[in-house]
Amino acid sequence: MPTTRILDLPSQSATHAHPEHQLVLGLNGCADFEVDGTGGAVSRLHACIVPGDAAHAFSGRGENRMLILDVAMQEFTDAGLKRLFDRPRFLTLDSRLLGLLDFAGVELGRHGSDTPVAWHLGNTVLHAISQQLSSYVPSPRAALDIEVLRRYVMQHLDKPISVRDLARQVHVSPSHFHALFRQATGHTPHHFVQICRVRQAADWLRETRLPIAEVASRSGFCSQSALTHATRRHLGLTPGAIRQGVAAAS
Repeated sequence: MPTTRILDLPSQSATHAHPEHQLVLGLNGCADFEVDGTGGAVSRLHACIVPGDAAHAFSGRGENRMLILDVAMQEFTDAGLKRLFDRPRFLTLDSRLLGLLDFAGVELGRHGSDTPVAWHLGNTVLHAISQQLSSYVPSPRAALDIEVLRRYVMQHLDKPISVRDLARQVHVSPSHFHALFRQATGHTPHHFVQICRVRQAADWLRETRLPIAEVASRSGFCSQSALTHATRRHLGLTPGAIRQGVAAAS
């Protein structure tokens, strides 16, 4: 049975790997994850699948409560569960699962993690997620207007931007948007939003004398350190180096 616990993930980014498979679901708040180069957000409507031994980075966006299930690889006999963890993925949860997650959050708060209640709740959540995945049928590929999405992101840089927000701009259901976007661009929506934020932040750093902390806030990063982490990852430079006009390494 899975080990089931609730954690508040720190805002400072951390990277590690572990032999157990992991399922991360948001009860409250939001956190950013990147698993073997695939990035996305975990929130009340979105879960992250971390296969065992996959290197992953994560950071919470302020106050958050994450429901985390750790499952030993050798426990799997069910084909659906094996498929669930066959690769990193981000899932949009259907409405039927939200009540189950609310119940799990309340009961884990009452009884704690190392109890039979936690074991059974974790097992139920795990199989419910697996069942949703096995019943998912992708819609035909739709044309996405990337420029419409880009304009929306640039107009809302300083605000949280969810997959639901983006899907609404191109009239696609949130449950299908992530796959359609990946097909159209080769990137996740989270990566797209992150790149838009980083590029605009870099422009402000070069062209204005705004304090770096204000640039971070205006471009949608929760802190100056989060901006630094993003510019290092995507541009190979710190905000200070960008401001000084240092050329990025090719």
